[in-house]
Amino acid sequence: MTPISQHSDEFRAAARHFGRRRFLTTAGAAAALAFATQLPAAGAAAAAELDGRRITEDPFTLGVASGDPLPGSVLLWTRLAPRPFEPGGGLPAERVSVHWELARDERFARTVRRGRATAHPEFSHTVHVEVEHLEPGREFYYRFRAGDWTSPVGRTRTAPAPWARPAELRIGAVSCQAYHDGYFTAYRHLADEDLDVVLHLGDYLYEYAVNATGGARAYTDRTLPAVFNRETVTLEDYRLRYGLYKSDPDLRAAHAAHPFVVTWDDHETENNYAGGTPENGVPPEEFLLRRAAAYRAYWEHQPLRAPQRPEGPDMRLYRRLRFGRLAQFDVLDTRQYRSDQAYGDGWQVPGPLSEDPGRTMTGAAQERWLLDGWRASDARWNVLPQQVVLAERRDRSTADFKLSMDSWDGYPASRQRILAGAESAGVENLMVLTGDVHVGYGFDLKADFRDPASRTLGTEIVATSIASGKDGADRPSNYDKLMQANPHLRFFNGRRGYVTVAFGEESARADFRTVPYVTTPGAPVTTAGSFVTEAGNPGLTPA
Repeated sequence: MTPISQHSDEFRAAARHFGRRRFLTTAGAAAALAFATQLPAAGAAAAAELDGRRITEDPFTLGVASGDPLPGSVLLWTRLAPRPFEPGGGLPAERVSVHWELARDERFARTVRRGRATAHPEFSHTVHVEVEHLEPGREFYYRFRAGDWTSPVGRTRTAPAPWARPAELRIGAVSCQAYHDGYFTAYRHLADEDLDVVLHLGDYLYEYAVNATGGARAYTDRTLPAVFNRETVTLEDYRLRYGLYKSDPDLRAAHAAHPFVVTWDDHETENNYAGGTPENGVPPEEFLLRRAAAYRAYWEHQPLRAPQRPEGPDMRLYRRLRFGRLAQFDVLDTRQYRSDQAYGDGWQVPGPLSEDPGRTMTGAAQERWLLDGWRASDARWNVLPQQVVLAERRDRSTADFKLSMDSWDGYPASRQRILAGAESAGVENLMVLTGDVHVGYGFDLKADFRDPASRTLGTEIVATSIASGKDGADRPSNYDKLMQANPHLRFFNGRRGYVTVAFGEESARADFRTVPYVTTPGAPVTTAGSFVTEAGNPGLTPA
C-alpha cells in the first residue's frame, strides 16, 4: 500500500464533496484544503483568544528566523509550539497575542521598534511580522514574547539602499537537509560565519519516513514519535515534519544568526514532481491537494512575506531582491511550472523529446519576469538562486553519454533561452547558485557546452547538502568520469557542508566549506576549495 493510500481519506472526501472539475481549479483546491483539514479562513473571528498566562511550557521550541531583507524592512518569524511533535503543537485552537521587539543591540537597550502580532491556529500559530521604516544596511536584533515566555534572540540585517555601492556582500548557500541522513553540524559552523544573508536552495525537509532513532543519527538518548515514521501527505504531516526539522539546535542557530532567503525544490512536497504531475500515478486531484498542503505548511514555517502566501495549490515563490548596486538576486522556482520530465525521468540519452523547444523549466511568465529583470538591472553582479544543475553534466565522455532529465539538461531549450537572454540583456557578471545534487560543483557556463572553446557566459556554484547523502566522500566514485566528460567543470567534492560567496566590485570569491562526517555529531569544518571569478571576465580560477 502506498503512503497516498494510507493517508488520503480526507483527500477523497474533499474530492467527492467538491467534484473533480471544480477541485482542479485554484479556488476549488483551496476550498477542498479547508474542507479536508477543517480549517477556517485566516484570522477567523470564531477563534477565541488564549490568555498567554495559560501557556505553561516554553512555546519557542522552534526558535526564531528572519528573511527576505529589504532596504527599509525586515521579516521576522516564529511559531508557538510547546510540544512540536504533537498535532497542534501543544496549543488549543485559539489565537495568541505575541509581542515583538527590534533593537540595535543584543540587550535591547536601544529598541527601535516594538509591536504585537497574532498567532492564528489556522496557520499553526506561526507569526510573520514585516517591520517597516528601518534604516538600510543596518544590523538589528529581535525577540518575541508570549505570556511569560521570551524567545531566543535573533540577528538580522536590512539590505543596503538601492543606490548604495557596498564594498562587499557575503552570502551563504545551503541545500538538502535530510534529517534521517545525519546531523546538521554544518549549520553550527554556518552560524559562526560573518554573512549578510543565507540562500536556501531547496529540500529544506524530506517527505520520507523518519524512524524512532532518527535514521542515520542513531539516537540512543531519545525516541522519536511514530507520527514521523511515515511519508508526509496531509497538512498535519507536513506541519509535524517542520516541527521535527526545526527542533534541530544547529538549524535554529543558523536561522537566529542570519536572515534567510528560501526557495524550494521537490522534497518539500514530493520527490521529482513536475508542476501538477506527481512522481507516482495518483489522481491529479489528490496530488494538487497534497501540493496545497505542502505549500501552506512551507509558507507557515518559513520567513516569507505576505505576497508569497499560497492560494490553494499555487504559490508565487519567485521574487527579486537587491543589495544596493552591488548584487541583484532573482530567486527562481523550477518545480511549480515545469514540463514533466522527459523519457520517464532519471539519467537518459537525450533526444527529440527532451530537446523539444516547447519544454520549459520555469513557465513562460517566470521566464519573462527573469529576462525583463535582467534588462532593467544596473547591478554589478546578477545572481540566480535556483534548484537544479544548469550546466550540462554528462555522465561519461563517450558518445553514448546520458544526462539527468530532472536537471536543466532535460530542458536544454529552456536553458538556452535563459542564457541567451542574459547575454542579450548585457549581463556580464552572472552567477548561478544551485543545490539538489548533494555534492559541491563549480562550473563555467558556456555559450555551447559541446564546444569547450565557446564563450563563457557566467559561473555556477553548486552547494553540497547539509546532510543528504550521509557522510559522502571528497572524491565520489564518478569523480574521474565527470571531470573528463565535462571540461567546463572546475571543481567537484562530495562531502557535506555549504558555500560562502563574497561579492566585491572587482571579483567574487566562493569557498566550499565541508565537514568530514554527519552521521555522528561534532565534525570540524574545513575549506575544500576556493575559486574566484573576476568582474567582466567570467569563469572560475583557483583562489
